[in-house]
Amino acid sequence: MAQVKEVAESIKEWERISAHSHINGLGLEGLRAKPIADGMVGQQEAREAAGIIVRLIKQGKFAGRGILLAGPPGTGKTALAMGIAKELGKDVPFVHLTASEIFSTDVRKTEFLTQTLRKAIGARIHEMRKIYEGEVKEITIDKAQHPYNPYQQIPVGATIKIATTDESKKLTMDQSFAMQLIQQNIETGDVVQIDVDGGRIVKIGKSKADEKKHDLETSQIVEIPIGKVFKEKEFVYTITLHHLDLATSRHGNDIFSIFFGGRDSKEIDNDIRKEVDEYIKTLVQEGRCELIPGVVFIDECSMLDIESFAFLNRAMEQELSPIIIFATNRGFSTIRGTDIKAPHGMPLDLIDRMLIINTKPYKKDEIKNILEIRAKVEKIELDREALDYLTELGEKNSLRYAIQLIAPAFEYAKEKKSEKIRKDHIMYVENLFVDTSKSVDYLKKFEEKFLE
Repeated sequence: MAQVKEVAESIKEWERISAHSHINGLGLEGLRAKPIADGMVGQQEAREAAGIIVRLIKQGKFAGRGILLAGPPGTGKTALAMGIAKELGKDVPFVHLTASEIFSTDVRKTEFLTQTLRKAIGARIHEMRKIYEGEVKEITIDKAQHPYNPYQQIPVGATIKIATTDESKKLTMDQSFAMQLIQQNIETGDVVQIDVDGGRIVKIGKSKADEKKHDLETSQIVEIPIGKVFKEKEFVYTITLHHLDLATSRHGNDIFSIFFGGRDSKEIDNDIRKEVDEYIKTLVQEGRCELIPGVVFIDECSMLDIESFAFLNRAMEQELSPIIIFATNRGFSTIRGTDIKAPHGMPLDLIDRMLIINTKPYKKDEIKNILEIRAKVEKIELDREALDYLTELGEKNSLRYAIQLIAPAFEYAKEKKSEKIRKDHIMYVENLFVDTSKSVDYLKKFEEKFLE
């Protein structure tokens, strides 16, 4: 039976609003913080301190250091770290870690931390490769009967003609290349790069001259290469030391092996890491590599134990080490694994090595501005009375509580056929979802009925 299906004109964009979706940077002008910018509100001193750190990281002058973000809950410590990540850009590795993750893995704590630190150190490697590059003009796959199945044929080789604006060449290939041609669905009109030494074919995109055959949803349009078909070309890869460790443990120290499969070992031998470090040092000395020290952000660092603190204390002194940012909302508390009480639940000798940035509770006007930004991000309208009432709740209870009431209040507003959230909608959901202080009062009132 014939079927007719509608095809969507465009692919729906992924949309997920998280707690820090509105953060786009630190909101700085030079090294001075604007009152409201890039989704950041208030905390100007902390943002200016973070801006200096970002500048030092970009200049490569802050490797192997530690920073502590300390402040009460809900004062923007994680937002500050996200702002630092946005300012650094995609090229600088940024690893976000919660301290409790260290204890939920099936490898040693020191191994997990070592892998995390090496994930935050990037290497921008410049590699010269001899390749064939051009637009596919002709392609023929040679097939033969399967040795075990007479009804099936398998590729055994291929012949391909590729051309640039200046010349063309016809190439014959073995079975491995023929398989790649089939797997990547390479056809006439595609622009490809063939790395003979590396044994791989890369499909760059569709030729601009072959526009009629373009799949508008998936194809990338590229220009036809100029010059000779066979050429020496520089490739720039930004990868982390951890990925190089994995590649070396699987296939030797060819960085192109990263792009092929293989079983990752859970723990990596220290000799392999030393081998990778020596390889990177050699590339740096030859001018073929640049090291990019990144950032490891460890949230709720008071959950770390004394062994983890001791390891990180030593790791910061190593030659290849990223910047480590700790965040905590604890005051004086016991260092996990000991009976010692210390500021922020951290050893004093580790705190002494770090630059400390304090975050302070938000003022009333700042709470109001943050609520306006969050409502705008969630595409929700608040009338003036509702915004003022939410601001009072944020000042009286907590900013997090006020923000969390916006979404359920909007659902209730829609039920009442209202396009805006009004004060009575906020008051309704406030009675349904209690804040921390009301929950504590409830616990005290019915303490005898709760299980111990």
